Amino acid sequence: MSTTLIRDVADTAFLVAAHRAIESERPDALFRDPLADRLAGEHGRRIAAGEPKAARMSGWAVAVRTCIIDDYIRLAIERGVDTVLNLGAGLDTRPYRMALPESLLWVEVDYPRVIDYKESRLAGEKPVCRLERIRLDLADEAARRSMLSELDSRAGTVLVLTEGVVPYLGIEEAASLADDLASLRTVRYWVVDYFSPATYKFRERRDMKRHMQNAPFRFQPADYFAFFQQHGWRAGEVRYIADEAERRGRPIPLPAHMRWLVRLTGVFTPREKRTAFRRFAGYVLLEPVRPAPAGR
Repeated sequence: MSTTLIRDVADTAFLVAAHRAIESERPDALFRDPLADRLAGEHGRRIAAGEPKAARMSGWAVAVRTCIIDDYIRLAIERGVDTVLNLGAGLDTRPYRMALPESLLWVEVDYPRVIDYKESRLAGEKPVCRLERIRLDLADEAARRSMLSELDSRAGTVLVLTEGVVPYLGIEEAASLADDLASLRTVRYWVVDYFSPATYKFRERRDMKRHMQNAPFRFQPADYFAFFQQHGWRAGEVRYIADEAERRGRPIPLPAHMRWLVRLTGVFTPREKRTAFRRFAGYVLLEPVRPAPAGR
């Protein structure tokens, strides 16, 4: 079943929405997303239920990553950001569930079919801020650059969010997007996913590879941070999922015997390797290398 449930990258949005819905039902939920289940629908619930055993911690990771990104958005707004550009927005609901300024402009960009579906499911719901949606294939470079130029001409200070987007891009595609965003005068921050080389190897395991065969990770630079530096971006802040989970009282949900094994082997594992293991994934708040415009 798992070989056909995820048909393409867009289907991963249904999986993420399903995991947000599951998290929202917990008595100790890290956040509440009352619209997630409606958006996930039966398709999203089936994908989540059909995940292989190796991916059963993905719901935990989605919950923690959601908190990290929420924090980055709040921080950016505190620092003067007045526009959020969500590229590959999928089934995100932050303009509805977060406590955002009414004056904030939130712009969602995604495939026409994704936005059409989302608008049909959210008909009658009122966002807490100004919300615009743009139907666009981000792989269409000419259309993307035109859209970015138009937004750059009218925005104040922008945070770009690409949650779950860059890992699915090839190196050249990611470089093109990074260059385009770095050229914009209004962009102050960019939130991107980070995955360690070990995570990519994990996804190549037979059951995981089969499950995600229609949505493989393609972005595998030799040096993640050097790649973005070469394209005009530096890491302003990095939050790793394992560390953030511990801080929030939601450690990795391992079975008891696995927790015991990890503690035992940790005694004999060099500190550098333990650190690298914990930094398997996270989210990076990038800042442009160029100086920020005066007054921003």
